[in-house]
Amino acid sequence: MPASLGGAADSETACAKINLALHVRQRLPDGYHQIETIFAFLDQGDALSVHAGDDLQLTIGGRFAGGLDDKDNLVLQAARRLAAVSGGQKGAHLHLEKRLPVASGIGGGSADAAATLRLLNRFWELDHSIAELAEIAKPLGADVPACVASQTCRGTGIGQDLAPVPDDGLRHHIALLVNPLVPVSTAKIFAAWDGTDRGGLADGQVLPIALAGRNDLQKPAVALVPILTRVLNALEQCDPVMARMSGSGATCFALFDSAEAADKAEQYCRSALGDIWTMKGRFR
Repeated sequence: MPASLGGAADSETACAKINLALHVRQRLPDGYHQIETIFAFLDQGDALSVHAGDDLQLTIGGRFAGGLDDKDNLVLQAARRLAAVSGGQKGAHLHLEKRLPVASGIGGGSADAAATLRLLNRFWELDHSIAELAEIAKPLGADVPACVASQTCRGTGIGQDLAPVPDDGLRHHIALLVNPLVPVSTAKIFAAWDGTDRGGLADGQVLPIALAGRNDLQKPAVALVPILTRVLNALEQCDPVMARMSGSGATCFALFDSAEAADKAEQYCRSALGDIWTMKGRFR
């Protein structure tokens, strides 16, 4: 997409993140964890837009806007950081349409920060590369650099050491996300991990890696949020390619071979589970 003129409106999707597999290897002294994960991203998510302004401002709307801070949101933190490393004071009036549940394991805040960096890089005509933006993103959170690229990759370290993964087999599938509308604390789920290193990810194509993998946070999350058992069981009833929890929860996902199968699964989950949030998307 070409750079915008400073006064024009522009927009960016904060793509939903899925951890196809998440292996926790070690607790680190600084409070982070050494992990191995496969990040994948959908073509759906929150929406961020910008207009010209003399200062940095943020408004928030959408289904999940309630309770979010519009003065020190991660979106504004990302905007301030980009301005600081790119020559100082810059202005923009940003609007975040919050479509993804908060604290849901699909990268909502991280994806919003990443979309801010991409959007303002274009809007302010800064010409940073994606690799440079990912480096700028590191202090903003463990998942933000991966969300900057929003492409299938393998994450190691605390999730910020990224390498591409062959993903041709993934792009033919439809993902269904299901969240029981229960926010989950990432810190609490990681704290409940039992500390056992069950081994790393395999090598090769992304789907075989994911199918052979696991989410080491799923067991502690299910213990803290029992409804996740019902969500996962409902998804498994729909004959998916795979079904698993993403990140630290509480969003679970399933992959299907066709849009029709994903539609039927969504209908079944809504019938079986009642008040839930769902989203379908294709992989980027």
